Amino acid sequence: MGTDLRGVTDADFDGEVLGAGRPVLVEFTADWCGPCRQLAPVLRSIADEERERLDVVVIDVDRNPETATRYGVLSMPTLMVFKDGEPVWSRVGARPKRRLLEELAEVI
Repeated sequence: MGTDLRGVTDADFDGEVLGAGRPVLVEFTADWCGPCRQLAPVLRSIADEERERLDVVVIDVDRNPETATRYGVLSMPTLMVFKDGEPVWSRVGARPKRRLLEELAEVI
């Protein structure tokens, strides 16, 4: 399947996500998270299909605790859309592609 999702870190989150010129969907994830692994192909597919309107990135909460703490992320996977440097949408848990696209339609 398509592209691998780009990873971001505490060090580059502000530049890559908050400074992006368009909406960014961030998955807060962890290696040990089973639902995160289930969600990965869905996110890769959305990243390919919506690449003109949306960036999709992942951040590992175990390796990047500062960003997870800043946004109050307690469960994995947590999905957030950032627009103009601000979180505008957030959901917790894996979901099917169709449902995720429906939910994202309100913010992208």
